[in-house]
Amino acid sequence: MQLPGIERLFLNRYQTITVAAYCLLAALPAVIMPHPLALMPLAVIPLGMIFLLKKPFVVCLIFILFSFFRLHEVIPQLTPLKIPLLTALGSYFVLAWHIILTQKVKVYWRQEHSKFARFFCWVVVGIAFSSFPPSSFESFTSVYMKIGIMVLAISWLMTEYWHFKLTHLLIICSGLIVGGVTLYNNANGIGMVEETRVTIPGTSLGDPNDLSLVLSFPMSYAVAVVTTKGTGRFLTLLGLIGIVVFVASILATQSRGGLLAVLAVFGIFGLRIIKSKLLLMSIGSFAIVVLMAAAGISDRKSGGAQEEGLDESSMARIHAWEAAFNMGLRNPMTGVGLSMYLDNYWDYATHSRSEGKAHVTHSTWFQVMSESGFVGFILFIGMLVAIFLSIRRSLAKLDKQQESPDYDPHMSAIAVGTYAGLAGFCASGSFLSMGFLWPVYIMTAISIAIAQYMDTHHTSKNTIS
Repeated sequence: MQLPGIERLFLNRYQTITVAAYCLLAALPAVIMPHPLALMPLAVIPLGMIFLLKKPFVVCLIFILFSFFRLHEVIPQLTPLKIPLLTALGSYFVLAWHIILTQKVKVYWRQEHSKFARFFCWVVVGIAFSSFPPSSFESFTSVYMKIGIMVLAISWLMTEYWHFKLTHLLIICSGLIVGGVTLYNNANGIGMVEETRVTIPGTSLGDPNDLSLVLSFPMSYAVAVVTTKGTGRFLTLLGLIGIVVFVASILATQSRGGLLAVLAVFGIFGLRIIKSKLLLMSIGSFAIVVLMAAAGISDRKSGGAQEEGLDESSMARIHAWEAAFNMGLRNPMTGVGLSMYLDNYWDYATHSRSEGKAHVTHSTWFQVMSESGFVGFILFIGMLVAIFLSIRRSLAKLDKQQESPDYDPHMSAIAVGTYAGLAGFCASGSFLSMGFLWPVYIMTAISIAIAQYMDTHHTSKNTIS
């Protein structure tokens, strides 16, 4: 007697093993905790796996948003869900699945990848020569290794038009969440430092300078969607709301680096819109005065008008930069090692302990110089230059399409928003230690994805025509 149904069932041994393993894993919670709710994974896991494999970029995007904006810290109720960890693991899984098994993800390599890889590998090499390798290695595995993987994941998974449009929308919305909490804290006197500067306490955004940098990126996207014709009424309205919220939030932080980011972002759009450079310079000069007054910089306890000569904040930066430069000077090849600046501060500082305390570098450039040496600093600058040139080329292609039916305002908006965001990072990064954290690398990955999309689609359309 033949049993064709059962025979077909066992023809694919791997499917059978997968189903059996799933049933055992799904039933395990019910064995450990005999409660009906323990059976929920039985229903949730298949749906989650289907979504994970069908929409891999969405999982990756969620990880980007939570890593960049620290949403799970800003909204404490989300912390127990471990969303960053789960989405990171999900991103690694779907990337490997679609590269190795289904081959749906097309792996490509661009010049921008090479620039990033050189700097990344040099940082890894520097760990072996660090002043304390175990500490540098721990910092690498906890943060920087994930950055390296996700730069590749974002650039390889971000391939379709709706990916860019969704990214643009959700970056603005995530920024509005952080900006809204910032304004609420400011109105209610929550998380104030130096009495007048707002933060989001208990999070990675507990420093007003870091908070202002994070807010400058969605601000660039909000301005982009408002100044680009054809993006739709909803996005334009959302962008207008975003501009007000982001600028007000940055002003509330009283961060001088944040104000520079605002000027840099609006300056990029000014260069594209205002033809007269003299008029643009006049507007910029006036804007500096207005922003300084609106932010109340003179009321700050450190760096305010009440301090004569070089204020305490400026003096601390000078001391920090001197120490960083000495670290790079004495260790020109690899620096003192990843995350080792503070541990080595007093060995390289030029002032005595009685004149002040150890400070972070307060500068992305000096941080990279001190922790990866002059070689690493040159590689880092080379990476940024390559990304700027890449996104400029993409913008040039989009600008040429403006009069053609192939022109897409949404692609133009996200491209110029990323370009302005990079400019804002370079401006505010001069006063913030962000060389080995997420912001610049997420912008790098998005820039690479835009360049690949433009090269692929623009070239194919030209060939067809």
